[in-house]
Amino acid sequence: IMGKGKGNNAFEDTFEITDSGASLTIPQQMSAFRKGQYIMIKDRPCKILDMSTCKTGKHGSAKVHVTAIDIFTDKKCEDVSPSTSNRDMPIVKRVEYQLLDIDTEEGYVTVMTDKGEVKDDVLIPTGELYGDLLARFEKEESLMVTVMSACNEDKIVAFKTMTK
Repeated sequence: IMGKGKGNNAFEDTFEITDSGASLTIPQQMSAFRKGQYIMIKDRPCKILDMSTCKTGKHGSAKVHVTAIDIFTDKKCEDVSPSTSNRDMPIVKRVEYQLLDIDTEEGYVTVMTDKGEVKDDVLIPTGELYGDLLARFEKEESLMVTVMSACNEDKIVAFKTMTK
């Protein structure tokens, strides 16, 4: 026989509001990183150019020295961490989009996803890549751009003419 207890219901529902759970990075031990992989340095996604390990004294742990380049700003970054410490590895994706428009005044391109959705917040590339892209776009060529994405940032890294 079940009876009603005294006081408030002990089984009240509690809900917390959280994000979707999708992470922008994955933790990885420093000693597991390799040249060519991506690593977060000073909260920026970087590509590892060089790594070296140096042993410290009798009671110290080995240190890993990383030289990397920011994948969006091309700035050189360096870091030294114990080999047993964990660091974040950014999740980097490359996606191809159809180029629809280049807004030189605002500094963005408009692209279409493979699902037909329009995305207009991709920054115009810099340097020679921009000059080549603009020249081909002005010739009214149908172009596909390759966009590298990580940590809620995008960068056009390549383009090609669409084949019919």
